[in-house]
Amino acid sequence: MSSKLEDLQGLLAPVVEALGYECWGIEFLSQGRHSLLRVYIDKPDGILVDDCEVVSRQISGVLDVEDPISSEYTLEVSSPGMDRPLFKLEQFARHAGEQVKIRLRIPFEGRRNFQGLLRGVEEQDVVVLVDDHEYLLPIDSIDKANIVPRFD
Repeated sequence: MSSKLEDLQGLLAPVVEALGYECWGIEFLSQGRHSLLRVYIDKPDGILVDDCEVVSRQISGVLDVEDPISSEYTLEVSSPGMDRPLFKLEQFARHAGEQVKIRLRIPFEGRRNFQGLLRGVEEQDVVVLVDDHEYLLPIDSIDKANIVPRFD
């Protein structure tokens, strides 16, 4: 995780949690002169647009005062959705048994993309079963991971 992302997580997660939501994760996508700050929130009975609005308003105030992002940016507050991104080991453990798509920062055993059954976690590794082969992927090497939604 980049230091900018860690700073934003440290600044914004307590604000989200103080409002009664889980801070599911934060993405900061630097796109030249204009960036995107996406904050995912969750709660047991789901997220509504009104929830996103409440959190967005509160986070905007904190960002205006603290000013952690020097360039222009867009703030998005969102539910993780059905294809929820996974950021933390606890989230991978919580979703064991689900299908996942994982992209690594650098190749592991000659590949960067994995799609298969999430078996769980072992220490700092995410365990994924792909085509009858079990991979232990270090959490620090994961660039992006999402649940693959099932419609049955």
